[in-house]
Amino acid sequence: MKRTELLRKIGEAGGVLIRRGGKHDWYRNPDTGVSQPVPRHREIKDRLAVHILRQLRSPSDPLTSKPDQSRGAGRHDR
Repeated sequence: MKRTELLRKIGEAGGVLIRRGGKHDWYRNPDTGVSQPVPRHREIKDRLAVHILRQLRSPSDPLTSKPDQSRGAGRHDR
């Protein structure tokens, strides 16, 4: 995911820039108080981007909910 796209989504989720570091910028959701570092790379791996967005979204946001875990056996249930 492009960094600019991730920053747009963070802003939509209510995240605000709290400080700029050497290699990361820190964003916080003022509603929840959760802070997350965002690396200063042009491309950010999708898995990391999803993690950052999940941490910064408010708990009432439907996009934060985890997928249904009851769809059969997981890899540890064999």
